[in-house]
Amino acid sequence: MKNNRVYVDTSVFGGVFDPEFEKESKQFFEEIKLGLFIPFVSPIVRREILNAPSDVRKYYEKMLSYSEMIDITDDALKLMEAYIQAGILSPKSSDDALHVAIASINRCDKIVSWNFRHIVHSDKIRFYHAVNLMHGYDRIEIFSPREVIHYDEDV
Repeated sequence: MKNNRVYVDTSVFGGVFDPEFEKESKQFFEEIKLGLFIPFVSPIVRREILNAPSDVRKYYEKMLSYSEMIDITDDALKLMEAYIQAGILSPKSSDDALHVAIASINRCDKIVSWNFRHIVHSDKIRFYHAVNLMHGYDRIEIFSPREVIHYDEDV
């Protein structure tokens, strides 16, 4: 399947327990279990999960068996810094920039996130694309789970 390597940020795990995002988050993870997506997480996700409620931590641990952990590299840190230097995000949001950088460096097809402020935001996505291209990386698609799950065609 084309375009199925997805970087899953922390917000999607938390979305499973948020009434606003629960339905789509659960369906997204069910589709992972079905093999429709190949999920990637990073040490940033693992660190952020440590501060999450226990039900989110337990769910993350359960889903780790379906996920591939990708490392933070010097190239990812350089790309994160380029996003900050370009003014896409401030240094206090460096972890969000690092999520995008790690996914870009590792050639993920998509980032899936509920973070509409720093990641899933049309203006920011345009700038992430521009910086990626300037540094020799491809554009990366960025969506919420709502936009990538499969809907029943008969509805």
